[in-house]
Amino acid sequence: MSNQKLVQIKTAGFVLKPNDPEIKTLYERIKAQFENRGISVLLAERSGIMIGEEGVKFEAMCEKSDFLVSLGGDGTLLSLVRRSHGYNKPVLGINAGNLGFLADVTIDEVELFLDQLIRNEYRIDERMMIEGYIKRKNGKKEPFFAFNDVVITRPVVSKMATIYASIDGERFNTYKGDGLIIATPTGSTAYNLASGGPVMYPLTQALIMTPIMAHSLTQRPLVVPADFTIELSSPEERIIAVIDGQDDYEMVPEDVLVIMGAKRGAKLLHRKERNYFSVLREKLSWGDEH
Repeated sequence: MSNQKLVQIKTAGFVLKPNDPEIKTLYERIKAQFENRGISVLLAERSGIMIGEEGVKFEAMCEKSDFLVSLGGDGTLLSLVRRSHGYNKPVLGINAGNLGFLADVTIDEVELFLDQLIRNEYRIDERMMIEGYIKRKNGKKEPFFAFNDVVITRPVVSKMATIYASIDGERFNTYKGDGLIIATPTGSTAYNLASGGPVMYPLTQALIMTPIMAHSLTQRPLVVPADFTIELSSPEERIIAVIDGQDDYEMVPEDVLVIMGAKRGAKLLHRKERNYFSVLREKLSWGDEH
């Protein structure tokens, strides 16, 4: 558990759930709650355009903010964490819908959380991220970061994917099926869980490799240390690498997808009393009597 604290609590940078102009009323209410406590608010340019308010360029918002705020769901937070990774700013997720795995402060809890924040009663969790790149056959590298997972999969439902996998330069498996998920512990409760992979405590440092609808009963999820380098390629004419379910990269034979644990993780702001296992119980209905 991290003992990190914010250097100061003067400016918050906001990103809103995209394609949801109705969120304007909610944003204005929360903005007032921040400002009433002496915390000025910067709104990202794209979010500002969506709700008809003035915003600032994303890069400037990240630079000038002491912490960043995602107002939406887990998808909004995923995108913000990835885009802001280079600025190393803690991110607070305010959930505009149901309790999320990541965005865990509800609308009704914002004022309480802000009071706790000012009293230094909060915590910053550092979650590991994936750092990777696609090495094209011409030698060009296309870098990316992922917070939840990287999925390598077939582009059309009718075709099976064949994926060659190496770890630290040594070929160890050929996956045949619908594809392969490489998840972080944070992403273990996303597509990985739906595909039969294990749930991992989010502060663990490891990568989970889970086959999707494997065409062999011998293919099973595999957990490897975060400092291993995973290389994936395919003989298929066309294969797709999907980053956090949001960004797609098309790959052809001789392209290689290279994945490793990022040198620096993502910082998430949480309520001090937030308990990960309580979230699991609620989201997955663990312990319920049937």
